[in-house]
Amino acid sequence: MKETNEHLKREVGVMGLSANLVNIMIGAGIFALPAIVAAGLGSSSIFAYLFCGLLIALVMLCFAEVGSKVTTSGGAYTYIETSFGPYFGFLTVILFVLSATSADAAVSNALVDIIGTMFPVFKSNTLRILIFFILFGTLGYVNVRGIKEGMSVVKTITIIKLIPLLLLVIFSWGEVSLDHLAINSVASIEDIGKISLILFFAFQGAESGLSISGEVKDPNKNIPKAIFISVVGVLILYILIQTVSLGVLGASLATFKENPLSYVADQVFGPIGFTIITVGAAVSMLGNLSSEILSIPRVLFRASKDKVLPLSTLSKVHDRFSTPYIAIIGYASSGFLLATFGGFQQMAIISSASILLVYLGVTLAVIKQRRKKLIRTKNEFRIPGGYLVPMLSVIIIVWLLSNMERQEFIGFGISLTILTFIYFLKGIFWKKK
Repeated sequence: MKETNEHLKREVGVMGLSANLVNIMIGAGIFALPAIVAAGLGSSSIFAYLFCGLLIALVMLCFAEVGSKVTTSGGAYTYIETSFGPYFGFLTVILFVLSATSADAAVSNALVDIIGTMFPVFKSNTLRILIFFILFGTLGYVNVRGIKEGMSVVKTITIIKLIPLLLLVIFSWGEVSLDHLAINSVASIEDIGKISLILFFAFQGAESGLSISGEVKDPNKNIPKAIFISVVGVLILYILIQTVSLGVLGASLATFKENPLSYVADQVFGPIGFTIITVGAAVSMLGNLSSEILSIPRVLFRASKDKVLPLSTLSKVHDRFSTPYIAIIGYASSGFLLATFGGFQQMAIISSASILLVYLGVTLAVIKQRRKKLIRTKNEFRIPGGYLVPMLSVIIIVWLLSNMERQEFIGFGISLTILTFIYFLKGIFWKKK
């Protein structure tokens, strides 16, 4: 195990970590994306879920192997920085935080949109900004108070958000028409790739939950267990949700792009079902934000402690609460600002593309650590099958990224060039002490 002097308390167990991973993955995406996927693939939409599920399972196996060796806070950043050095660590921090803040901005906007459908007064721009401020401010305060307080919120919201989804899945089967599920034609690989790039937004997030690894009890065992529990559970739930949604609404599912699951519930339970799922969607999005604000500041904390980021204040730990309070306040503030000026779809695209690059770095880190034997621990987890899983992960990620538009490729290329320039300027003006 990599020894550190982080002054953080290891108080998170396997169920707490699993709840954190599930809470982040089940956010805004699954409440909106079934209609978008159905519009693109029809009854073949299940293949996109299986494809994304396969990719996230492969990538999370890579996270599990590296995470059982590198057990300090920081998650993906720490894994890549340990394997490839501070330059790639710096790029990872920026991409990781960009992905997370973009996702938080997308989710918080979707959350306020949901509230606005029930209470139109909240469609006012002034009230939207006020809600964003209260939302990020409250969650930031709770997480500054301590990891136990943050985990209590995460566990509670995870249970509350899962109940309406499970009720919908269980009681919708009586309304499902098998004719709606019949696959008359199989979608092309190209179509599946394009839709999967959008759908992937609903699967990402587990990597953020692993950022609290430095506060997990017995991390060598609990991190792989939590990854398995959360990824398998979420994949099964997503497939069931898409199946009942398509089975109940059929081709019309594609027309309900704003809140498709509420319309499924309306068909099954009546108006009360619409209200329950709408409230459930709002709670789910709140849970997603609570887990992000719990997890991502640990990335900033670790990067600052390693002097990869030239902001030493981010590595400060609260004397009383033993939390990286400056990083939490800074992250919550940036989330508030981005939510105020961004929208759901724009932020979702930026988030997915950024995190895929981080995933690529982690899968390559598995290969690098095995070949160079950089880190060996007594109880480390090792993916069976040699290099098959990390190599397959690399191939799928590269293929999925190839579905980006030309303008998006150019934009990311320019961004990486600018970040490289900033990194070398940092090396000149902020020498490591």
